[in-house]
Amino acid sequence: MYLSELIPHTAGIAKDLCFVHSMKTDAINHEPGITFFQTGNQQPGRPCFGSWMSYGLGSENENLPAFVVMITQGIGNMQALSARFWGSGFLPGEHQGCKLRSGADPVLYLSDPAGVSRDDRRKMLDLVSQMNETDYEYSLDPETKTRIAQAEMAYRMQMSVPELTDISGESAETLEMYGPDVNKPGSFAANCLLARRLAQRGVRFIQLYMRGWDAHNNLPTEIKAQCNAVDQAQAALVKDLKRLGMLDDTLVLWAGEFGRTVYSQGTLTKENYGRDHHPRCFSIWMAGGGIKPGISYGKTDDFSYNIVENPVDVHDLHATLLHVLGMDHTKLTYRHQGRDYRLTDVFGNVVKPLLA
Repeated sequence: MYLSELIPHTAGIAKDLCFVHSMKTDAINHEPGITFFQTGNQQPGRPCFGSWMSYGLGSENENLPAFVVMITQGIGNMQALSARFWGSGFLPGEHQGCKLRSGADPVLYLSDPAGVSRDDRRKMLDLVSQMNETDYEYSLDPETKTRIAQAEMAYRMQMSVPELTDISGESAETLEMYGPDVNKPGSFAANCLLARRLAQRGVRFIQLYMRGWDAHNNLPTEIKAQCNAVDQAQAALVKDLKRLGMLDDTLVLWAGEFGRTVYSQGTLTKENYGRDHHPRCFSIWMAGGGIKPGISYGKTDDFSYNIVENPVDVHDLHATLLHVLGMDHTKLTYRHQGRDYRLTDVFGNVVKPLLA
């Protein structure tokens, strides 16, 4: 497997990875591209993959959300990230992603104001819960029940989140494996370590965003910085899960919303050129969770412009991911506005050669 010299740590775990070189998508711009990759549809309003997982699998830890999102600010041209990318769409609100921030308060409004004790908070929640129950008797609005459940979740998270984000108990060996940025809150390394800690605590779906890959120009500088920021940490996450015996039932997916052209965009100089969006073919990698390790699947032509072998579209990928997570993508449905919706809409086939 040929891998760039910019990602030596990732190259070191190549035998644990499954590469798909024949991904394709319908979208050519960021917003519809990310929306399609997250929800199976280019138009906003559908539940994202993590919400479908929360809905389909439930939660293993009553003190943490089933679906957590973390964002790292990258280097270079950073496209905006809309909160709807981790939204629950028409699924009940309890299934939306919970974003963990890198500041003093990982979750907004989770900490009690000065002068408010935990007993005071408990009494307030009990009163508000009674009011919501009364409201539900009249409105029968299921989101009222969601408000009650999420308020109770927030109360429990006041204890669980500080413990989660405190990495002082991690060994020096572990911290060294993730790299020098691991102690910098919000870095990709720190978020990779938190992802492992979340997985250990039974959080069903963890999504890490790394911004800054939109290199329309200044590619030689930006791609080196971006790869340096993620390479060691993403390799460490896979190795860490493996050494803890968690990789067999934890699926890791590394992907973007589309590919980039192989030919240059802009003025071609040694110092400053870029690549444009290219939906017709791109690569992803996966590890663990029932995916076959150490293989490369699919091929493109000599110009990396079209797929010539084993195309995999976004719906096929979603169907395959749902399969290894224990669900039939045609049966994970939710009735909304008179029809049964699913992540793969009316498309998608499980790519069986990718299965272990």
